[in-house]
Amino acid sequence: MPGTPVPEVTPAPAGPRPAPPQLFDAVEAARSAAVDEAADELGAVGAAAAVGTHLGTDVEDDGAVTHSFVADIPGYRGWRWAVTIASAGEGESVTVSETVLLPGDTALVAPDWVPWDQRIRPDDLKPGDLLPVSPDDPRLVPGYLDSGDPAVDDLAREAGLGRERVLSPLGRSDAAERWTDGEHGPSADLARSAPASCGTCGFLVPLAGALHGSFGACANASSPADGQVVAVGFGCGAHSSVAETSGAPVYVSALVYDDGVDLEPVGPGS
Repeated sequence: MPGTPVPEVTPAPAGPRPAPPQLFDAVEAARSAAVDEAADELGAVGAAAAVGTHLGTDVEDDGAVTHSFVADIPGYRGWRWAVTIASAGEGESVTVSETVLLPGDTALVAPDWVPWDQRIRPDDLKPGDLLPVSPDDPRLVPGYLDSGDPAVDDLAREAGLGRERVLSPLGRSDAAERWTDGEHGPSADLARSAPASCGTCGFLVPLAGALHGSFGACANASSPADGQVVAVGFGCGAHSSVAETSGAPVYVSALVYDDGVDLEPVGPGS
């Protein structure tokens, strides 16, 4: 109908173009590149044997393909040669972009790198060892400094202040999470079978400060947690409410005396 606007049609996005076929056919060109790379370390004789079976190809984009070969090198079990080759289009020449050794799922590789300041474990510290603390450790913040007023300073020390550095909120949170999830936390096997929790035990010495309501030190010499920080939700069989029971632990029947003598008359000839 005259005057009726024609709706604009947006063409569908074109899908990725397939890589040129010569990239998939260039297996020997890729193998040759891997051999050249291996020759730098193994020499010409050993390099040819170091590049094994062709494992397949991976398409990088519409102009590049990576060929993979087994790496037959002593000590490199599970590794593969990855040779990326490229071409500007069908009928164009093939060039080598990159040749590398890559580990597979079964390859022996070095463990992930751990920063030096994170490698020390608690049980690594021996008598005489020193473990410096970083000045910007996020677990610590500047503490209270003496004011010069004895009354104020005495009260501050009673509250646990007077130190150059104290725990930051992050430091307290980290410690609380670590202790809660540890062997003296509420989810420990010992706690789940306990008659009551440490929060109601007379042997609990509460911690001072912000963690006062959540943790304390066990002062029961009979408990496996004696001298350790425990969560108030932890517990064990040595709770102060456990009372002694009287009586024999095994039922004992009444005593029967059989040392009496009964006489029965016997007739003649019996």
